[in-house]
Amino acid sequence: MTEGERDLVDTGSAAERAAGFSQAVRVGAMVFVSGVNASDGGAVEHARDAAGQARVTLTKIAHALERAGASLEDVVRTRVFLRDAADAPAVAAVHLEVFGDIRPANSFVVAAPIGDDRLVEIEADAVIGSGRS
Repeated sequence: MTEGERDLVDTGSAAERAAGFSQAVRVGAMVFVSGVNASDGGAVEHARDAAGQARVTLTKIAHALERAGASLEDVVRTRVFLRDAADAPAVAAVHLEVFGDIRPANSFVVAAPIGDDRLVEIEADAVIGSGRS
């Protein structure tokens, strides 16, 4: 990949094609991961468990980052969208469990992710090579 070249990371999902987006986009050393949730277009994993959904979601983000040549250690910013503010402590605990000392900048926003069973949606931005060694 040359500097400034745009590399699209797709899952091949119908949603990506229908809405015209990629799961992640890499430009140079920067990787932007779209909003990810605990569904693969069908049933939602951990339908009534926000912490469980956050774990699944962050695992999917880690895989998207890997396909773009990055890792969780390179994440500099996350955005967490919650259906219910009461889930914030449980989801924050999972965020801490996954990111630990990486400590990306982060926002928690109460919103209504599309689909009634989706309690959590997370976006991530990474800069390749910025991870702590």
